[in-house]
Amino acid sequence: MLGSACAVYKQWIPDTNFDNAKNWDKGSVPCGSDQVLFPALGKVAVYMETAHTLAGMSLPVDGEFILAPGAGFSVREGQDPGCGAGVTTQFKEFDTKKWFDPALWKAASSVEDFQKDSYLFFVHEESVPCHQDDVVFRDASSFYVDISGNENTLTVKSVSVLGQKFSSNSDFSQFMTSTLGKLQFHGSSSLSVDGLGCSDTTGCECGNSGNHERICANVQCSKLDCKKPLRPTGHCCDICGAIVAIKFSTSFNLDSYRQRLIHLFLQLPKYKSIQMAASKVSKTQRLLGVIPYETTQEIQVVLLDQNTGSESGMLAEDLARDILKDVHDQGSHLGIDSADFHTSSGASGSDVSAMSGGEVAGIVVGTLALVVFLVAIVVAYRRGMLKKPSLPSFSWKKDNEQIHELGGPLDHGYENPMFEKPHGLPEIPGLYGPDSLNGITITKSGVHFVNPVYDETDFNA
Repeated sequence: MLGSACAVYKQWIPDTNFDNAKNWDKGSVPCGSDQVLFPALGKVAVYMETAHTLAGMSLPVDGEFILAPGAGFSVREGQDPGCGAGVTTQFKEFDTKKWFDPALWKAASSVEDFQKDSYLFFVHEESVPCHQDDVVFRDASSFYVDISGNENTLTVKSVSVLGQKFSSNSDFSQFMTSTLGKLQFHGSSSLSVDGLGCSDTTGCECGNSGNHERICANVQCSKLDCKKPLRPTGHCCDICGAIVAIKFSTSFNLDSYRQRLIHLFLQLPKYKSIQMAASKVSKTQRLLGVIPYETTQEIQVVLLDQNTGSESGMLAEDLARDILKDVHDQGSHLGIDSADFHTSSGASGSDVSAMSGGEVAGIVVGTLALVVFLVAIVVAYRRGMLKKPSLPSFSWKKDNEQIHELGGPLDHGYENPMFEKPHGLPEIPGLYGPDSLNGITITKSGVHFVNPVYDETDFNA
């Protein structure tokens, strides 16, 4: 069993058929000696496939019978020998069936696959019809569905009812306003069709994330045996298995890749029990795992196996490793940039880039060259061939012995090595001695330097 986010068929499972034993509280279709009751205030369209004889029938105030050719009912007096003493049987509740209940849908690649019981596996959000899906209500069948959602309008590619396929919204809108349409579709939202499938070869997102909580409200999660259960994007429950995350380029084709996985792996006897769902999803990237900063798209491949206990999820992990190896070998030809996986055992795969052999060889050679260079530096330093360079030191001092006459220390700042006494130069009398300070005058207004080039008498004159 497998799944893809490319356009598929989603078929509604429940019905309101008279000939379906599951629709009667006694668990059997009424016979000639039985009294039949429909809820008095119920609004329902009932499909009747064959002719029936009954002892009596109580009809709802508002409803409709859809009769197949040759179908109908009659009332007889007395007991039907083939029915026994007879009972009073009631049509079961039908108004609790919700569009966003994943358990009420089946998915297949074609309408014919429904007849073959060849179904697709999806995460919960994608088990409900996606925007690009064809919705099928079975031929020779009626139904009741509550289409209430978080959006005012639910949009799908097409809707088929009683063998008629609606791909134009104008035609489907007319059906929705008919008596039969009002008896079959209920709820606060409306349903529309646009006739558009997924035109992106890399896949299309399902579009049901806005109703995630509504979908999960109809799901019951089971107890798991694995060490570290995983939660796939779009799923309501943790799983035991593996999730492969694939970064892709514009040349990637989701449907072709799904077929590749089927051909290479799922047809092997070892992996026949694996359930696989492949779809495009949005992932929020978080800084330090906390602060969201970007949303990116990736292909999510969910793998489930049927093992339990300590072996739960281990077969799916083996398949995840095989998929990653295939990405490593052929990813560049498939439009795959990189891939990674996580498993319920706690194992994970390192990011595998889909690089060519030349790129890998270049990286290896470059890394080895860097290592050799660093080793050469260390050896040269230990042999004295390299010396650590001496750097000028800066110091900050405060001479508390030199006190300004106005009080407080005289701030000399820091010593500049460019003006320190050069020990390597010959002594020049008077250059660094006490007479060198005669040209400095300290007053209340500050420190003044007498410029020997400037003749003060010229100014006084």
